[in-house]
Amino acid sequence: MLEEFDLDRSLQLALAELAYTTATEVQQQLLPPALEGRDLRVSAPTGSGKTLAYLLPLLQRLLTEPLPPSAGILGLVLVPTRELARQVLKECRQLLAKSNLRADAVTGGADFKYQKSLLRKNPEVLVATPGRLLEHCERRSTDLLGLRVLVLDEADRMLEMGFREDVLKIAGFCGSERQTLMLSATLHSRGLGEISDSLQHEPVTISCGEIRAAHKDIFHQRILADNLAHKDALLLALLADSRGRKQLVFANKRSTAARLAGLLRHHGLRAGCLHGEMSTEERKQVVTLFSQGSVDIVTASDLAARGLDIEGIDTVINYDLPHSGDDYLHRTGRTGRAGAQGLAISLIGASDWNLMISIQRYLKLEMEPRSLPGLKARYAGPKKLKSSGKAAGQKKKSTDAGQVKKKERLRDKKARGRPRRKSADAPANDGFAPLLKKQRLKPES
Repeated sequence: MLEEFDLDRSLQLALAELAYTTATEVQQQLLPPALEGRDLRVSAPTGSGKTLAYLLPLLQRLLTEPLPPSAGILGLVLVPTRELARQVLKECRQLLAKSNLRADAVTGGADFKYQKSLLRKNPEVLVATPGRLLEHCERRSTDLLGLRVLVLDEADRMLEMGFREDVLKIAGFCGSERQTLMLSATLHSRGLGEISDSLQHEPVTISCGEIRAAHKDIFHQRILADNLAHKDALLLALLADSRGRKQLVFANKRSTAARLAGLLRHHGLRAGCLHGEMSTEERKQVVTLFSQGSVDIVTASDLAARGLDIEGIDTVINYDLPHSGDDYLHRTGRTGRAGAQGLAISLIGASDWNLMISIQRYLKLEMEPRSLPGLKARYAGPKKLKSSGKAAGQKKKSTDAGQVKKKERLRDKKARGRPRRKSADAPANDGFAPLLKKQRLKPES
């Protein structure tokens, strides 16, 4: 129970208003050492309540410790995407609703001068993406010397997106006397240990649940497809009755996500699109419409897999299968949240079969076969399977070593037959023969 933690009165009131009473597993394990001021490395499944788990000790520290006037940023949360920044800021402001502390966000794609004006007001808590915050640090438009708590949310994702150097540079602008928390759904990515060694002091490692296990409240299905046209037909059939239901479609490329959104709208479906080339305002508008139910379907690139936290998403469709089990876990984790049941459907072509098997083995799950009436694929899976379940390739026919036929060259074939006899009065080759051969002299008249 959250009541057992001795939290500030304003936080208790905010939690009661939000109807947060029972602590999740990660909250129960994280809160005691975090409230003691320890550095933490935390891994927990998607949708387990990590955001609340790190925000509560961060805000508790700022609410109970004496704060110097105009101390600059005191609590900093770094996240990889704009969508996740908005979600964290929203939850942070809800928790601060009964206090005098302020929280703001700076992310890429927004007006730099406007963000600079926000930072001049010295919000106590800042949520930021690394690239844009580093710009503000280098231009001296923010002060991090008085920072008390640094949080790296989705730390592995930030490394994957190439933010390692930005994060280290930002840490260089921060005060050394700080608490540092690293959190993610997975903490086994390469490079995380080096970041931890650079930024943390004797961190406590917390692991909740089996990270590589699929969410127990999500049903996983696969539908075989012959080609892209067949995938389009399957997608339209799956989403035909989508009115009033929130459904998310993932593609591997931005161009595919945009094309699918246009295809769905062409067939009268209320669809939006999310990808990295859109501006912050455009993406924010799509998320708002999706949350409010004005849009039933959102097609997205993997950008949204980590940051999109919307209640009531009941179906996730992988139009393109993700490249790894971790990405599959993050995509499908957008549904089946907070005890609700969800459905994850993957469209599988012949080229996707081995990847599907790898994902199933990595996450220890089995995608249930499914077909749609009138749209059953001609492709029924590989003709031969390995013991792993992957497609077995055809073996090349081998020949005995003594019977290997030597490859003949074309010029060898041309020179076959009886060799010409040399004429006795043939002119000697004095080096001019080729030249004479090319020139045909006319007979003298």
